[in-house]
Amino acid sequence: MLAASRYGMIAWALFALSHAFYIPGVTYKSYRDGEMIPLLVNKVYSDESELQYAYNELPFACPPSGRTKTGRFASGASISLNLGEVLRGDRITVSDYELRMGQDEEARFLCEKEVDAAGIQRTRLLIQNNYRAEWIVDNLPGATSFLSTDKTRKYYAAGFKMGEVVRKEGEIPEFAIHNHVTLVIRYNRAPGKDGEKGKKVIVGFEVFPKSISADGRTKEGIPKDTQGTTHPMILTVPSNTTDVRDTPGASIKIPFSYSVYFREDETLEWKNRWDMYFVASDDSSNVHWLAILNSLVIAGLLTAVVAVILARTIRGELKDDTIKLKSTRKKSTSTPNKGSGLLGPINDLEAEADITDEDDQELTGWKLIHGDVFRPPRYAGLLSALVGSGIQLLFATIGILILSAVGILNPSFRGGYISVGIGLWLFAGLFSGYFSSRLYATFGLHAWQSNVLRTASLVPGLVFAALFILNLFVWIQASSTALPFTTLLALLALWVFVQVPLVYIGGWYGYTQAGSWSAPIKANAIPRQIPDGGWYTGSIRPILLAGLVPFLVVFIELMFVLKSLWLDKSGYYYVFGFLSLVGLITVLTVVEITVVAVYLQLCAENYHWYWHSFLAGSSSALWIFAYLAYYFFSKLHISGFVSSFLFFAYGALACAVYGLLVGTVGFWSAWLFVRRIYGAVKVD
Repeated sequence: MLAASRYGMIAWALFALSHAFYIPGVTYKSYRDGEMIPLLVNKVYSDESELQYAYNELPFACPPSGRTKTGRFASGASISLNLGEVLRGDRITVSDYELRMGQDEEARFLCEKEVDAAGIQRTRLLIQNNYRAEWIVDNLPGATSFLSTDKTRKYYAAGFKMGEVVRKEGEIPEFAIHNHVTLVIRYNRAPGKDGEKGKKVIVGFEVFPKSISADGRTKEGIPKDTQGTTHPMILTVPSNTTDVRDTPGASIKIPFSYSVYFREDETLEWKNRWDMYFVASDDSSNVHWLAILNSLVIAGLLTAVVAVILARTIRGELKDDTIKLKSTRKKSTSTPNKGSGLLGPINDLEAEADITDEDDQELTGWKLIHGDVFRPPRYAGLLSALVGSGIQLLFATIGILILSAVGILNPSFRGGYISVGIGLWLFAGLFSGYFSSRLYATFGLHAWQSNVLRTASLVPGLVFAALFILNLFVWIQASSTALPFTTLLALLALWVFVQVPLVYIGGWYGYTQAGSWSAPIKANAIPRQIPDGGWYTGSIRPILLAGLVPFLVVFIELMFVLKSLWLDKSGYYYVFGFLSLVGLITVLTVVEITVVAVYLQLCAENYHWYWHSFLAGSSSALWIFAYLAYYFFSKLHISGFVSSFLFFAYGALACAVYGLLVGTVGFWSAWLFVRRIYGAVKVD
């Protein structure tokens, strides 16, 4: 009964974890009737491009008047951003749109913007590439509403289109800009005492864009009809040519207007208002469970293989005394503990006899290389630095997944994933230096300060250099994702003045205080010659094969991540419970596949297992990058050299970081495995 209850609690915990929730915020903002509500404009983005642009810097954007006061800010004022928001390309400013709680506006004139030929051409390209605008009211992104596939629920897709392509048979396509927006603010009664005072909270922000011609307006520029069918505002200039680039001095005037409607929605509470953005994700929960089932099947099969290796091969050989001497040995006085297994204490596994060099001819496989298996690898300093950086990434990733699964990190915390991730990564420098230095000492090396600097600078330096180069491409395109010089200096300062000292402290403690890990068996003075092995040793094939299994585990969930990042940027990926479960199964798979790969290599009498374990663990990153290439050509519609280059560059960088993380997991699993099996061997 206790066992059944325990398994039931575990199953319930996994089910609850998979349905991750979010914490929308500690406090809410309530509004009195007639109180000004700021409308913030952010950026424009597209599923067909990697380049984002600040909305206020677009050629058709109305210049801020600076008159409208919304709290502490006038229109045109920039909102302070956290580090994560800057890195994701946010550029939030206060707009001239006037929204007052509970006051509808049938139609209101905003501005008339004169756009030259170059601006018209750029606006056409934005419309052609399906760019969407992101506006914000009360921390909610303006959304386009849709019905779910079963027609029973409404859900939101963040952003709204900037225009549309008007195609007529036999004619050149025309481009219509959305110069009128209908803003629908959905509200509910504020909870608690604020509600008793008549205050309201915003639970929805819908945007319905429309293109209305400049003709047929009042003297104030207000369209006479905003609801019916109207002629669109076509982006063209009076000219005898069809290309605005042929008339550089030409321009058009585009009138902008808006309508505002407030509608009470008693069915949606403030704490659940973000649920509208997740309905589309909820519809795919069955597919996520399929991904979990797929991962469990693969992990279960692999676990069975590892169990055979551990229980029958290794433990069986030790139990049957196959490595004992047959003539000159004194019988061991210790009694084997048959209840202990491979993963028990080393002392409980010492049901073995001594091995001397004269018995080598009676030994085969992994037992034969006991005198070389703990020989330090080539480029031991580099391996120590990479493994230390992998520990740092592992800590930060686990922290982000936990905080996301319990709801602390969520889409309402704009830029939170990046900001908190950087903070966790900086703090994890302590663990990076500690493990790197202890491993460095175990390899018999002594320049620990150089190792600390290598650990603190190698991976972060390469990533920073790559981002700096990519930033140049983005900067040339005048994209909002181009990092300002001050942000680059801030990142550099965090690296030099925070991360490096923390790595140094951890490295000092790991090397001088904790010291090295003692090897169960001392390495021989002369390295043993490695015989020619089978196809599974000493080549790239076993490494690639080892990476295929973790890739199959993560494959289905990877499709959802890629869809959210590139194919449907208007949606939000917020199933971190499923992602955490898949990540946990992936780590288990990497551990097991690395153990199998290292065991096969040791059986082939190849004792160069250090780098082999790291590469076997990380090789699934190559399969993921190959899938990214397939995804780019088969699913995405990204156009332009810069956007395509950025896709592959960012994808390669992400795969490299992932490979470093799982490679570290593979290395430490092999480390524990090898020390455990050779810890059961006593040498004379």
